[in-house]
Amino acid sequence: MLELLAPAGSMEALRAAVQNGANAVYLGVGTFNARQGAKNFTPQTLVEAVKYCHIRGVQVHLTLNTIVADREMKEIAETIRHAAQNNVDAFIVQDLGVVQLCRQIAPHIPIHGSTQMTVHSLPGVQLCAAMGLKRVVLSRELSREEIRYICAHSPIEIEVFGHGALCMCYSGQCYMSAVIGGRSGNRGRCAQPCRQSYGYTHWQDKYPLSLKDNCLIHYLQELEEMGVASLKLEGRMKRAEYVATVTAVYRKALDEGQVTKPMMDALMTAFNRQGFTDGYYTSRVDKKMFGVRKDTREDPEWLQAARQSFEAGESQLVDLKFRALVTVDGSSLTVTDPEGRTCQVPGPRPELAINVPLTGQALAQRIAKTGGTPYRCVEVRTHVDPGLTISAAAINAMRRDALNQLTALRARREEFPIRKPKAVPEYKGPKGLPGLTVQVTNREQLTPNLLNLETAMLYVPMHILLEDPEMTMRLVQRGRLAAALPRIIHDGEMPKLQKGLATLRELGVKDALVGNLGLLAPVREAGMRIHGDFGLNVYNSITMNVLRNLELTSATVSFEATLPQIRDMSKAVNMELLAYGRLPLMVTEHCLIRNRTGECSCHMGATKLTDKTGAEFPIIKDGDNCRSVLLNGKKLYWLDRQDDLAKLGLWAVRLYFTTENSREVDRVLNEYLNPEKFDPGACTRGLYLRGVE
Repeated sequence: MLELLAPAGSMEALRAAVQNGANAVYLGVGTFNARQGAKNFTPQTLVEAVKYCHIRGVQVHLTLNTIVADREMKEIAETIRHAAQNNVDAFIVQDLGVVQLCRQIAPHIPIHGSTQMTVHSLPGVQLCAAMGLKRVVLSRELSREEIRYICAHSPIEIEVFGHGALCMCYSGQCYMSAVIGGRSGNRGRCAQPCRQSYGYTHWQDKYPLSLKDNCLIHYLQELEEMGVASLKLEGRMKRAEYVATVTAVYRKALDEGQVTKPMMDALMTAFNRQGFTDGYYTSRVDKKMFGVRKDTREDPEWLQAARQSFEAGESQLVDLKFRALVTVDGSSLTVTDPEGRTCQVPGPRPELAINVPLTGQALAQRIAKTGGTPYRCVEVRTHVDPGLTISAAAINAMRRDALNQLTALRARREEFPIRKPKAVPEYKGPKGLPGLTVQVTNREQLTPNLLNLETAMLYVPMHILLEDPEMTMRLVQRGRLAAALPRIIHDGEMPKLQKGLATLRELGVKDALVGNLGLLAPVREAGMRIHGDFGLNVYNSITMNVLRNLELTSATVSFEATLPQIRDMSKAVNMELLAYGRLPLMVTEHCLIRNRTGECSCHMGATKLTDKTGAEFPIIKDGDNCRSVLLNGKKLYWLDRQDDLAKLGLWAVRLYFTTENSREVDRVLNEYLNPEKFDPGACTRGLYLRGVE
């Protein structure tokens, strides 16, 4: 059966989800969740929430899906411990360090990989399984064919987003809010700049980054047949009435196997951005997927009806079976729930009937009266010796006692071993000035000055190296060369990738720059060393240690980390830091250039978005495909602060060239070699000083 997983941003929303048919809910506690703007739960209200759900046969999944700093590890460890002691059913996790922490503290609780892990391929799923995860929430950008392929070969459960808001950035792993406003989406504080208006080249009142909400209600049977384990409804920032309506509609669609116009009208009334889209699922990735919220007025009749659905009493009931015995020796009542839990209570010794003796039918009718409880009687088996009777009050008391005992049993806290987390091995990075790595995005940037520079590593896009084998061999002879892989590679693109890696290995390329978990295995299988890019979101020492165990040669620290955080982080592998360049804010399945022109014109070079303040955001390709990378308009610049960088224990700092021409590349190289010639221009220090919320 396809699990219906509903959002619970508050206790009220949790009740709305449960009373409208959710099989499971997901919620956050404190600050370690990707929706810190929701009301969320305290450690105390979490206990209440788990009891409420478990009594009614509903699971609770706790979101721990943010990146976490070293200084926060003690606090999140306590959150994990408290949640485990109170029997949450699963952890939803993004940070590899937190995955490790959950496994160490509460190995009995399943871990689900958050969509923000950006898992969109079978190798990514398989790696998650190897790390002990029991379920993965796939990226929302996948088509039905891609989901079907992953489900058919996955060793663990697959969860799919079925309804709700779509981030323009892949899996919501976006840096736009952090870089331009200091509010990190990876830390649960996204300010949603993608919902603002932009224009191409010159500002216009357009919304090229605002997608309609996802809606897969017409494909529920298909998803279940594929083997999808869970359908997730987005909405922890939404009010309880929204949760009630959406959960109820999807529950009805799952139970009845059909979707009617009133059901779609209900979804539209609850929330929409000029309708809904199924564009990713049906491979119709075009401009029709975009929309904005126009009418914010709420229908009072809808609000009243939605609220009534979870305030009027118990509507989603647990089916129970009863066995009642009335004999000359005594009476008893046994109740059994769907999971096989059984409670038995004794009753009074029956009396001889003076007038009308008790019948099995009358006894069953009395026992079946479970109104006002979260239970429903579906079966009563009785045995009554002839000529006996018991008062109605006594029968009611037996039923009440049995249900109370069962409720306590269903809410009981199970005892599992809770362990202390292991100490993180301390690895010191190199002292002194870090080495230099350089990443280019086009061939023009490979200037003679750059090639004559001694670098710790030169990152060149894989497709450029494959296009010119002779050039590639010359670069190999000059020194350390790595193929920079696209961040996003779907399963259908894997054969091309594997072939390309094999060719590069034959040409002498021994290293690859990788920004997604799904690419680790293909690179390793090609016999190449792995250098982790910023997309792995390295934000703490435990993650660094995990990457060491995954045999990475180096890792790029998150550019959302501060210098003190970076300095104090254990350097389990060589650590690299972005020191110059336009920071990549998001990668999109949509080709933003094609969305503007109506046809693929990526070959014409970079274009840009402009906001209402005049700030510009250049657009480049993600490798040689038609996915887009949106860049920050201001360039990160730390070439004049090399003394500060020398204190961090770094292996290398990276110059990241994106939109620069050959002349600009040479100017930056000269400034690196001669910091006194620094020309600030329109640059930024990024987040290394101010950090993020």
